[in-house]
Amino acid sequence: MSFTRKFYTADLHFGHSKIRDYCPATRDFASVEEMDSEIFTRVQERVSASDLLYILGDFAVCPDPEYVRHCFHMLPGRKRLILGNHDIDKKGRVRKDLADLPWDRPPTHALGTTDVGCRLYLHHYACRTWPAAHNGSYHLYGHSHGNLPPLGRSRDVGIDCADTHFAPMSFAEIKETLDV
Repeated sequence: MSFTRKFYTADLHFGHSKIRDYCPATRDFASVEEMDSEIFTRVQERVSASDLLYILGDFAVCPDPEYVRHCFHMLPGRKRLILGNHDIDKKGRVRKDLADLPWDRPPTHALGTTDVGCRLYLHHYACRTWPAAHNGSYHLYGHSHGNLPPLGRSRDVGIDCADTHFAPMSFAEIKETLDV
């Protein structure tokens, strides 16, 4: 199946009540359900069924596997998960509720891809260097919830960054925000 566009996001934290305390500026919602509903809406406004959505970690922080499955199916497009700290269990394995979802490819800790002719390295964590960094590649990450400013060709693409507007972005949009 082909796709028409690629989108990038991170740190959705579906079902995670405490994230509203950690990120009050972007997650000022009365309930987790309201927060999750807003994320669904923002993703559905941008991503279509034929698109590819890269989620750079922390998909859901929820003890209910059925709710996690519901959240997965509320998002359009083919979905690929780059594993974050909340996506693995205490033994370092992909959480079973996430591993059982029909991802476009199995979840992975890092991924290289290309977009609009550029080489990208996707990881949940910010890296000081990454594959082909000295040859013009870009690095997209999450985890920092907008608290780590972009640096060169590296930036946080999580929904808590002010310029993401609580939604995924295309690489063309991301590239415009970088000072390179």
